[in-house]
Amino acid sequence: MDLTITLDNQIDRPLHQQLYEELRQTILTGRLLPRQKLPSTRSLAQSLHISRTTVTQSYDRLLSEGYLESIVGSGTYVCAQLPDELLHSSPVETEQTLNSDPIHLSCYGNHLSQTLFALQPKLEQPISFRLGQLALQHFPIALWRKLLSRYCLASSDWLDYAADFQGYLPLRQAIAAYLSRSRAVQCTPQQIILTNGTQQALDLVMRLLIDAGDGIVVEDPGYLSARRVFLSHQAVLAPVPVDESGLIVEKLAGLDSTSLKLVYVTPSHQFPTGSILSLARRLELLAWAHQHHCLILEDDYDSEYRYGDRPIPALQGLDQSNSVIYIGTFSKVLFPSLRIGYLVVPPSLVFLFTQAKWLCDRQLPMLEQQVLTEFIEAGHLESHIRRMRSHYDQLRQTLVKALKTHLGDRVVILGEQAGIHIMVKLQTSWNDAEVIQRASEAGVGLESAQPYYLQGIDRGEFILGYGDLDSETIAMGIDRLAQALEK
Repeated sequence: MDLTITLDNQIDRPLHQQLYEELRQTILTGRLLPRQKLPSTRSLAQSLHISRTTVTQSYDRLLSEGYLESIVGSGTYVCAQLPDELLHSSPVETEQTLNSDPIHLSCYGNHLSQTLFALQPKLEQPISFRLGQLALQHFPIALWRKLLSRYCLASSDWLDYAADFQGYLPLRQAIAAYLSRSRAVQCTPQQIILTNGTQQALDLVMRLLIDAGDGIVVEDPGYLSARRVFLSHQAVLAPVPVDESGLIVEKLAGLDSTSLKLVYVTPSHQFPTGSILSLARRLELLAWAHQHHCLILEDDYDSEYRYGDRPIPALQGLDQSNSVIYIGTFSKVLFPSLRIGYLVVPPSLVFLFTQAKWLCDRQLPMLEQQVLTEFIEAGHLESHIRRMRSHYDQLRQTLVKALKTHLGDRVVILGEQAGIHIMVKLQTSWNDAEVIQRASEAGVGLESAQPYYLQGIDRGEFILGYGDLDSETIAMGIDRLAQALEK
């Protein structure tokens, strides 16, 4: 192992003292981790061009002070437990950092530092109704591995830089055909920009279309991650309520449209209520956007998982005035670590988005793009969606039945006709935090819908994700929840 150590023969401090201080600081700042092996005295002396005695003196002092430990026949290691005084010191409070000049942030950095948010912890309960979890055990791993091996061995082209800055052309062709079949999206492969998931797609839209102070219409309640991206770019959010038919479009008339640049919607499965924007409202929204020269950002969240009703065409497919930007991703359909999403943009914006994407990260991994292309073209994607739709539908029915059986008229179920979560309104005298605490004590992880509203007040609404659970666990979880609410 090589260590970067700076020693200076021109200063008064002996070399063994300098080496001791350097190694101690390296341990303090975490560059050397507990139980990590150090170079032998001989090899470190050779790499630093100093005598072995100098290294031995430094090691001996660190050993005596409890920073290092020596194991006979094995070598010298950083102690698993450091001296007590180190346990109370912070790596950032070193002499170097205390004396350094403050770091000057950009306008974006300053704004972000003032709007930092806490990441939501996972619900670590025996039965956890977590959002966004998939039944990954049903993914055809053997098939995916086979395709990976085939393309990995077929050539070494996937090791090189991509020739197409918009993304792998065969994949964009496959996506265009799939969107036409499944969502009635009207686009050519040239309108598709492949992205590193939905979050990058949202960030690109903000960078290119929104200035600080511009207005964005958002659903209330709505997708929290998208709102955070919008706020990080200092956009002004204009909340519009939703009901069982999605965004209440007539409420747009009460907004000051002069500063509005964008309408962000999840029409196929509104997040988190689960409502579906009706065809009449889709047409009404398109007409309003065209009249007010405002773009629509359509996030086709969970559109693949619908139960019962016939699918309504995507807004983009109904658009006649190039006023819709469409966002999709494979992370929620296949598996989360597959960071391949896409934007469908109007023809006039293709070149601009392509340049912006190239500046961000050059390209997505070529091997995964090649595998996904065949996965779509061979029909594996749609077969997998059909299987998972049936699987999730069974879980959904189990959840709805359990809620009605155990909670009866104390629960109102929202958005049960699509997606892999439902939203419920509980009739209870306890506030949201108390309900969550009681559920936690019963071993059930529950999430309030409160953070998804721009006005975060208790409404007794909760979101139940069921994608990674089985029917028995779902029924047991709702039974426990009902008992917890009766205490």
